[in-house]
Amino acid sequence: MESNKLQASILNFLQKFPKRSFTAEEIFKGLELEGASVFNLLVKELAKMERSEKVAITREDKFKLATPKNQLLVEGVFHGNDRGFGFVSVEDDDIDDIYINEDHTAYALNNDIVEAKIIRPSKKGDDRGPEGIVKKIVERNFTQAVGTFEYAPEPDKNVLGHIAIRDKKLSSYQFDVLDGGIHPENGAVITVSVTQYPKPNSPKLIAGIAVETIGYKDDPGVDILQIIYQHDVPVDFPEDVLEEIKDIPDYVTEDEKVGRVDLTDEVLVTIDGDDSKDFDDAVAVTKLDNGNYRLLVSIADVSHYVKEGSPLDKEAYRRSTSVYLTDRVVPMLPRKLSNGICSLNPDVERLSMTSEMEINPEGKTVKHRIYPSVMRSHARLTYNNVNKILESDDEKTRERYADLVPMLELMAELHKILLKKRKHRGAIEFDDNEAQIIVDETGHPTDIKIRVRGTSERMIESFMLEANETVAEHYYSEHVPFLYRVHETPDGERMLSFFEFLTNFGHVVKGSPKDLKPKMLQGVLKQVAGTPEEAMISVMMLRSMKQAKYDAQSLGHFGLAAKYYTHFTSPIRRYPDLFVHRLIRHYRDDGISEESQSKYIAVLPEIAEHTSKLERRAVDTERDVDAMKKAEFMGDHVGEQFHAVVSSVMKFGLFVELENTVEGLIHISTMKDDYYEYVESQLALVGRNTRRTFQIGQEIDIQLMRVDKDQAEVDFELLHPENTPTSDIQLPPRQQRPRNGGNRGNHSNGNRNFNKNNGSKNGNHKPFYKDKNLKNRQQSGNSKATH
Repeated sequence: MESNKLQASILNFLQKFPKRSFTAEEIFKGLELEGASVFNLLVKELAKMERSEKVAITREDKFKLATPKNQLLVEGVFHGNDRGFGFVSVEDDDIDDIYINEDHTAYALNNDIVEAKIIRPSKKGDDRGPEGIVKKIVERNFTQAVGTFEYAPEPDKNVLGHIAIRDKKLSSYQFDVLDGGIHPENGAVITVSVTQYPKPNSPKLIAGIAVETIGYKDDPGVDILQIIYQHDVPVDFPEDVLEEIKDIPDYVTEDEKVGRVDLTDEVLVTIDGDDSKDFDDAVAVTKLDNGNYRLLVSIADVSHYVKEGSPLDKEAYRRSTSVYLTDRVVPMLPRKLSNGICSLNPDVERLSMTSEMEINPEGKTVKHRIYPSVMRSHARLTYNNVNKILESDDEKTRERYADLVPMLELMAELHKILLKKRKHRGAIEFDDNEAQIIVDETGHPTDIKIRVRGTSERMIESFMLEANETVAEHYYSEHVPFLYRVHETPDGERMLSFFEFLTNFGHVVKGSPKDLKPKMLQGVLKQVAGTPEEAMISVMMLRSMKQAKYDAQSLGHFGLAAKYYTHFTSPIRRYPDLFVHRLIRHYRDDGISEESQSKYIAVLPEIAEHTSKLERRAVDTERDVDAMKKAEFMGDHVGEQFHAVVSSVMKFGLFVELENTVEGLIHISTMKDDYYEYVESQLALVGRNTRRTFQIGQEIDIQLMRVDKDQAEVDFELLHPENTPTSDIQLPPRQQRPRNGGNRGNHSNGNRNFNKNNGSKNGNHKPFYKDKNLKNRQQSGNSKATH
């Protein structure tokens, strides 16, 4: 291949992904080149292009489009702090979060997309990141507000009243409701379309037009509804969607069975949570004569009913995912589909897409087929009942499901094999039990229970993971455009910092952070298991990793140590899975010719970016509802004492977690037994005089002092500080401090929204038990692989 042509191909490839960087191997695969000699030529051309500044090499030794030296403008997301300053985060891993002084924000609001000019780049060896100025607001994030209306008319200003904004980062702003929309009643919870943003002559004023009344302040359930609207999660389905689903039959017709593999005699079963209502996967396992296992994973064929380009398809794409909240689900699809014809209910025929795998005793899938099918679930099993069979050997439950017990035991056997395989290749597993908030008929929380994942949950997860990997590898090997679930290798510099952090505890990692392998981090978790620093090191490891997302390129899944991975198993609640099914059908029906491949190649990056963004919206919505309901639950326990564990250590205090997963803050201003200094390298608060030391994972006694449900804030006070262990951790240089030796009320960063140096790229606090990009979300009792 000629040098000029190869360089043009490389530039064309990189220009398709201007915000991404690639290894030479990834570019080689992306260009669909073959042969060792061609690969060597590619590497030489990349070296030439780097010297001529056509491409740049990142800190991870990857290649990307070069940025001209005089181009100091970058586009990113503004993350505001309620004290006025903020940070701009960009997708380029070579650019740290850019600090923006309060005077240089251009009145950007939290999560706005902005154009920023870097006025002071970061320097090697300097802890400070770059500093910049917001030059332009590219896209407003805050376009709709939700709040309780307070009637306070100002006719001369066209003002009807005000709403209080729940978002603490906007709490310093006044929000006026202007005339021109509906006229809400005092105390109504309303949505407001933002029409006026802060500007020089009114820097703390936002205004808009009232659009809809969604309830009243004390109505049951309106608190959750307020968060749903706050995150702009669609609730009601449009009329054209409701009209379309009227024509979808409630049963499988004979015509729909044509061309499908008949699996109705296979003993396929669903295994889900007690309260699950939609069943999108069924499994069956048999032992073959050659000693291998035959695993069937049949997934509801949602794409058969959601026709491409239809109103239903457009609405599913607009939602992209179901949102699972304390007492409700905001579904991606109307319930006629999700709980009806697309749900693999027992004893009825259903259309499905099946991944059939033959797996040897070492856990390797040696043969597979992927095909449309028609099936009939032979039983609707629950995790609890299967655990009673496999773990408790419960006699009554075994009798009840006597005909299925042999297959369930075979499933457990196969699960152990698959788990061993994943661990052997280096898959990273964190403890991931979750809380279930129990509410009464009014929506008030009455209890918080811990869901412990047993054999059945982990077994189904193993089968879903295997199906997802099999499908991804199949279509990757076909060299066709496809949608993948990726979890990229962590940034080398962040990992270097993490390795240096480990040396504080005497732990050494073999290998280089520039050539990071999952097994290296798995080895770290093994090293620290059972040690006092285990929790702290797990936190730092998680904070050093990237976030999983969807991508048109197969970049592998670092956390699972999987070379190929996609989402195939939950099309009822995730649009990417539905689209993967559509791709499977397309290649099956239309082949893999160049013409066939061209149909979706252009839209895949957009679909990946859109669904990744809305997945994060769903997670944020779920997290906010959980935090609010946990705060509401704790409101009934003010003054009570608890035993807790330190979950995060900040300049401004300690975040602590109770056994029921409720988290709250011990502000440093309440720790009056000493003057506490923050030692970032050790994630510790150390008393200047007593040397009392607080670190992650430490057990303490606390008392609940204050709860704010609307802000989801829970404040504790430390009990018995004299019982705190001491240390010889070296303190930072002595700074001027109050003469009484106690901490000032405004010590350090005295709020809950801390900056990037505390472990989060976007400056938002993510306690370690919530910050698991790798973990499986047990939503509505439905434990499925969502890595």
